[in-house]
Amino acid sequence: MLTLDATKRDNKENLEKLRKAGKIPAVFYGKKTPSTPITLAMKDFIKVWHKAGESSVVTIKTPEGSVDTLIHDVDIDPVHDTPRHADFYVFEKGKKLEVSVPLEFVGTSPAVKDLGGILIKALHELKISAEPTNIPHNLEVDISPLAQLGDTIVASSVKLPAGVTLVENAGEVVASAVAPKEEKEEEPVDLSAIEVEKKGKIEEPKEAEATQAKQE
Repeated sequence: MLTLDATKRDNKENLEKLRKAGKIPAVFYGKKTPSTPITLAMKDFIKVWHKAGESSVVTIKTPEGSVDTLIHDVDIDPVHDTPRHADFYVFEKGKKLEVSVPLEFVGTSPAVKDLGGILIKALHELKISAEPTNIPHNLEVDISPLAQLGDTIVASSVKLPAGVTLVENAGEVVASAVAPKEEKEEEPVDLSAIEVEKKGKIEEPKEAEATQAKQE
């Protein structure tokens, strides 16, 4: 279980001072939970965020009690590429949620390995429905069925764990093996023609000078 220790935060606190002190401002809320501003240790948050993503349950512990949440949104500093604020959604136990879970491609495609095909990953996430405790961290997609060029794997072919149902369009293409694009052969450049053309341009003024001298 992933947990984070938090303290309640006063909305009047200076957020920049918090960040400089190695902390990150955050908030948790839900349908039956009022919006509650909190403060987390930046180092701990980053560690949990990398493990949980947006599909694993994170328990937030405060002096007033604990809530089970999902990381709903993380605001990233565009300059330093570091998180500067986080939103946590407090879910209702026993109720299913619709979330997008990352896909992990495993196995070897004969069409790619033996026929020189190219693996196209059309989707990187799959939308599913499950109770929060049953939401997988990721879903594996076995690409070994891609035996021939043109073969595809659709969403309904992805194996789902117990308690998880597919929300994504069943026929949505997840991955495919395609033939490599044929590169057009470039026509060889005739260097001699270029050289003659260059010489002609250089010699023209000389010929013009000679003609003018004869006329004089």
